[in-house]
Amino acid sequence: MYPSHVPLYYSNPFSQEAYVYSLPYQEMNYDYSTLEGRQFGGQQPPSAPPGQDLEPGPPTSPPPSTVPQQTHQAGAYAVDPGSMIGCLHRYTYVWLRGREQFWFYPTFIGRHSVSGYRWTGSRWVRYGISLRQIQSFTCV
Repeated sequence: MYPSHVPLYYSNPFSQEAYVYSLPYQEMNYDYSTLEGRQFGGQQPPSAPPGQDLEPGPPTSPPPSTVPQQTHQAGAYAVDPGSMIGCLHRYTYVWLRGREQFWFYPTFIGRHSVSGYRWTGSRWVRYGISLRQIQSFTCV
């Protein structure tokens, strides 16, 4: 399409540089490894073995033995997902509508639900719940 002697400019979505000079494929000698550190805050990009996700597992220790005081009262409809962001990957005590309460370790917060691990009294089990069902919560 274009002659190989005509340089092309394009925006590289994987770098913070405005433009990268593009040469024909056989002449390209650009070191992309320098970009990875900047893109991921000075760390290497995450990677996982094939077939596995990057979501962390349950905590390696049990939750605190004392039950915290109830705070963060939800409105009449549902808990706001933004209010739980600070509880990600932290021990969180949850009170559900209907008087059920338990220790929870959230690993993902969506628009309408939260998922993570629930403490059964002896171990952590995978658990997800609608934000509508949460009456209040406290993270420690």
